[in-house]
Amino acid sequence: MTRMSISEALNRAHHDIMAADERSLVIGEDIRGGSGVDGGLELGGVFGVTSGLAAKFGEGRVIDTPISETAFVGMATGAAMTGLKPIVEVMFCDFMGVCFDQIMNQAAKARFLSNGRFDLPLTIRTTMGAGDGSGAMHSQSTFGMLASVAGLTVVCPSTPADAAGLLKSAVKAKGPTVIMEHKGLYDFAEDVPDELPPVPIGKGRLMREGTDLTVVAVSAFVHKAVEAADTLAAEGISVEIIDPRTIKPLDEAMILASVKKTGRLLVAAEDAAFGGFADQLTAFVARSAFSSLTAAPVSVTPPDVPVPYGRKAEAVWLPGVDEILNAARTLASA
Repeated sequence: MTRMSISEALNRAHHDIMAADERSLVIGEDIRGGSGVDGGLELGGVFGVTSGLAAKFGEGRVIDTPISETAFVGMATGAAMTGLKPIVEVMFCDFMGVCFDQIMNQAAKARFLSNGRFDLPLTIRTTMGAGDGSGAMHSQSTFGMLASVAGLTVVCPSTPADAAGLLKSAVKAKGPTVIMEHKGLYDFAEDVPDELPPVPIGKGRLMREGTDLTVVAVSAFVHKAVEAADTLAAEGISVEIIDPRTIKPLDEAMILASVKKTGRLLVAAEDAAFGGFADQLTAFVARSAFSSLTAAPVSVTPPDVPVPYGRKAEAVWLPGVDEILNAARTLASA
């Protein structure tokens, strides 16, 4: 076992992938991060995830691009059609609005429009999440919206091992996968297996067993849910926590089995308050396990307004442990 942060685990996974398959390449803005400047260091993008790749694998496989998401996501889509395995870094998920036509109408549909004549092994890594004062256009979490696009796989890791393992599985997939990495979790570290094995796409993880309440938490909210569960345990409330890891395809069987056991569902997700992942999951559980529910499902999400820039306003906007605790206590007593 080795202790790694999420950023370090992703970097290690990139190196493993590139070494194992010469068809893999990395594309994006500033992914070499200063290597083109005289005497500059290869910082590996603004978050350091791709550091060392260009020096090891060359500029032909680690490609810095102009500031044009439409251009380089389109280029990567075409590359994937030819049998290459591009990993594209879109610096912030907010910028996917720039290249959404390439993602929604090209990458997501190409395999279907070709009647399966070719695969499209495209991996898009991007960041999400508020809490660092980056404002409304650098802090969104759009995994629910992206999951609504037919043909896309969407994953949201919360741990170093899952981040690396899901990346390794994504590059082997036949269709496009979007990996949503929370900016606030890049420094989160824990012990990981030395080999960083692939993590199956579509399989959730049971973080904690419980009997009174099921909490399905996504990305950074997983850690908030675990902290809340410790407090609730001292109050006599037993919480079961599921990290879905994959937003689409969702591990519906694991979630339904848990809800049928506890009779209660709380969804905690930094996603849209209207029409997002939380709404989709509560609707699915209401349709599929209505007779097992002892109370209506509850969700904890930010309010339906853009992320504030002011740090104090942002702190009010972003739900935390207290909001999960309050919702769980109310639901457990229903």
